[in-house]
Parts: sequence; C-alpha cells; structure tokens
Amino acid sequence: MPTDLGAWFDGDFAATSVMAILRGHDPARTVELATRAWDLGIEHVEVPIQTPDAVPSLLAAIAAGAERGHGVGAGTVIDTGQLRVAAEAGVTFTVAPGLDPEIVAASRERGIPHLPGVATPSEVQRALALGLTWVKAFPATVLGTAWFRAVSAPFPGVRLVATGGVDARTAPAYLAAGARVVAVGAALEDPAQLPELAALTKDRT
Repeated sequence: MPTDLGAWFDGDFAATSVMAILRGHDPARTVELATRAWDLGIEHVEVPIQTPDAVPSLLAAIAAGAERGHGVGAGTVIDTGQLRVAAEAGVTFTVAPGLDPEIVAASRERGIPHLPGVATPSEVQRALALGLTWVKAFPATVLGTAWFRAVSAPFPGVRLVATGGVDARTAPAYLAAGARVVAVGAALEDPAQLPELAALTKDRT
C-alpha cells in the first residue's frame, strides 16, 4: 500500500468539523473572510486557484495565516503546474474536484497532503489503492446524505469531507450521515449562520 498522503489530515485537520473554502474573492476580502473563519474556530482555510488571477488571494491568505499560526490550502488543483504554484506559495495542503493519479503522485513527491474529489464508490476504491484515506465527496448536496451513509458502509476506513453547497444549517445532517468534515463557503458571509458555524467547530470530540 502506498504511503498515506492523508496522514496529516488525521491530525490537525480532523480536530474540527468544519473547513472554509474562499473562492473568487480579491486578496483583501479573502483575508477578511479567512480571519472570520479563524475567529470562529475554523482552523483550515482553502483558497481555490482555478485561474492564475486567484493566486494573489492565496498568497494573501497564507501571509495572514502565518501571522496567526494557521496553514492555508490551495483548492481546484487539477494539474501539476497549479501544484507547483501552490507548493512554491507554501500551502499546507491541496484539494481537487476530482481524482487524478498524476496529481496524487506529484503531491507525494512534494510531500504535500492532497484531498481529491470523488463521487462514486469506484473513485473511493481507486483513492484507497493510491494510498489515500481522506477524500472530498463532491458535490455533496447533489450526492445527498444517503450517499454518505451508503459509501461509509463498505469503506469504513475512508474519511469523507462533504463539499459543495453545504452550509451551517445542513452541515449537521452530513456529519450525522458519515462525513468527517464539512466545507462551507457562502455561509461565512451570512451573519445569521456565524453562531451555528462556531458551534459546529466545538462539537468535535
């Protein structure tokens, strides 16, 4: 079995039930929302870099996180060029919407924990074969909570991160269905959801 690139996720990442995804914001707004997440107890922030113009926001978040002792991840890493940019920026982890063995291998070579996206049992099984035990179930709200229950049964060693459309109000249902962590984005911009997000970060036992 290949070395588990998800071992890092079993430590700090698993300490809370929530991670933040900050997509499409300028650097100042990214830092503002990242700081809000950290203040709520959401320790792990992902900044997607689907286009080159998103990289300054990632760099701003990394700099802000370093001042507070928090690492930052890069999301939507779908080719080795993006992985190189993320690695040179100093990310703590990377995330992808799908499962690409080339990205997994390149991440292993660079020693960067990688969270690939899956949507089928076959992809989960393939991730296990590649040495991964943490995967991103995407898009979570399309898959539904029943998917999490069904997939958790044959793959009890896989840790699922529910990503895509989840907010503070729906997050508990995904956690109850088997998700280890839920990812939120727009919820951080809704003042009404902030207390609920803070409560979720304190529920991890």
